[in-house]
Amino acid sequence: MKISTKGRYGLRALVDLASHSTSEAVSLASVANRQKISVNYLEQVFATLRKAGLVKSIKGPQGGYMLAMKPEEMQVSDILTALEGKFSIIDEVAPNEQQDKVQMAINELVWEKINQQVNHYLESTTLADLVEEYQKLNGEEEYMYYI
Repeated sequence: MKISTKGRYGLRALVDLASHSTSEAVSLASVANRQKISVNYLEQVFATLRKAGLVKSIKGPQGGYMLAMKPEEMQVSDILTALEGKFSIIDEVAPNEQQDKVQMAINELVWEKINQQVNHYLESTTLADLVEEYQKLNGEEEYMYYI
């Protein structure tokens, strides 16, 4: 399965939101500007994320979006499932479709194993992990000063 623009932009926007959100809502226009993504497209993405319970929308002059949970609690698998649907590298076999034993062996030992590994990785990676990596690459590491 190829991750669509919706999934890629959704992850980017959530990393941005988590990086720039404290206790106040962040406008989609500011996220769109920083990430060079169309505001109209982000509105569609965030509507899906809101329905999935991953972000909250705040109305009014100071309105915008906030994460609905801590970044440490939000798995990448939850985000991609909300935006893309269930992840699988191949389509599931239709109930009436005949499979020979060779195909069944390939499905079991190759495709299912790859699906399991990818899903395990997506479930074990959180939004906080992505934010931490972004901050390292952006030179925003927290420094420890010792005397």
